[in-house]
Amino acid sequence: MENVEIIFNKTDEAIPVIREVAEWGRNIGLWVWLDEWLTPNELITEEAKPENFCIGKVNGKVACAFILQNSDSEYWGLTPENEAVYLHKFCVRREYAHREMTKSVVEAIRQHCKKNIFKSWI
Repeated sequence: MENVEIIFNKTDEAIPVIREVAEWGRNIGLWVWLDEWLTPNELITEEAKPENFCIGKVNGKVACAFILQNSDSEYWGLTPENEAVYLHKFCVRREYAHREMTKSVVEAIRQHCKKNIFKSWI
């Protein structure tokens, strides 16, 4: 499992990674997001603010990108804020494919939440 450093508020770095991975998916025949959907105007919302755009670094290199929200009324309704976190547009660069990045990122998110969001619950 990789040691992933999550860095928040990285809209300008996250969106290009998401676009890169979406293009790769389209090139192999997958139905994935169109580039016109992957712009700051389309992706930044009331719940997906710039500070929610993350990159994950492994040994100083950007390995993945995603949006991490603490509320998601569009898909999950009006659940209380900070009851859960919602991972959107998780994209792993091809160089890091098949290296358990999902497991590594979920663990990094879990540790972040324990320290910053759910510390009152622990």
